[in-house]
Amino acid sequence: MEFKKLKSLAAGLGVSALVLAGCGGGESEGGSGSEGGDGGYPEMTITFSHNQPIESPEHVGAEKFKEVVEEQSEGNITVDVYPASQLGSLREQVESTQIGEINITMQPSAVVSPFVDDVKLIDLPYLWPKEAEEKYRVLDSDVGEEILDTLNSGGFEGLGFWPGGYKLFTTQNTAITSPEDMSGLTMRVMESPLLIAQYEHWGANAIPVPYAEVYNSLQQGVVDGQENPLQTIFLNNYHEVQNNIIESYHGTMTYLLMANQGWFDGLSEDVQELILDAEEQGKQAARENLSETEEDYRQQIIDSGVEYYELSDEEYEAFKEASEPFHEEVYNTPEQLELLEKVKAEIENN
Repeated sequence: MEFKKLKSLAAGLGVSALVLAGCGGGESEGGSGSEGGDGGYPEMTITFSHNQPIESPEHVGAEKFKEVVEEQSEGNITVDVYPASQLGSLREQVESTQIGEINITMQPSAVVSPFVDDVKLIDLPYLWPKEAEEKYRVLDSDVGEEILDTLNSGGFEGLGFWPGGYKLFTTQNTAITSPEDMSGLTMRVMESPLLIAQYEHWGANAIPVPYAEVYNSLQQGVVDGQENPLQTIFLNNYHEVQNNIIESYHGTMTYLLMANQGWFDGLSEDVQELILDAEEQGKQAARENLSETEEDYRQQIIDSGVEYYELSDEEYEAFKEASEPFHEEVYNTPEQLELLEKVKAEIENN
């Protein structure tokens, strides 16, 4: 069954239907597993890695994924979740998934883009709607499925888009309210050519710094600032070493839940459906948790005494106008331009 059809089918299946679908038993499912089991699913272990702390919405979603898989398989399938970069740096986790050492990983799209250039579309600045539900609607649409399909070229199976929130600028001693304020600043970014080019477009200098080293780099003045969503800033205490937090809505921190393609293709249809159902429930749990906690994170950051500022509508539009030409400069193959136009059309279709 084609993956798109399978995903559509899985979205419509309930828990009881999934359990019944698995009752036919089957072959070994690849990875670490063996046949059999009382519930009809093969005995196997799935490795699931991500970078965020256990308090994060991402980990809440990962734990929901684990719960669904283990309960619906009646314990035959075990999901071992490794949070907080336990299995390596962000790039190393992508590489390990590509070669099959990790079955499933959840990684920011910017970290995946050096492996699959087409997914850098997600990180184009000032492209996505400012309303989270509108952004999710576009990502969950047919054009979102097309973006996920591009992961196949890197040896991955795209499972879904998980939330991280909108990115903010943080700096030490510099308030950013216009692109001109970026001039001469040194900003930490993930290891992404697009993000480096984005800050150069605005007149800043971008330095890739590993996630585990961001706090120290900010504290020691190696970089003037960085970009991350509220929950990442709060849970990693970046506001302790930055005195300006600018809610800019300039980009989205969107995580790709993706599997090693060969491993996923080797699973039976029943197990694939189970994984897709668990992905949907995990993603929704993460999105709900982010929505519930984000305001609290924002208020605690404000209460810490930093300068907290949200771009006005006019300032937002000035940044957007300055950023739009950048889209087609960096996302410029015929196929990419076609996909970009589809995303823009879907955004307008609200």
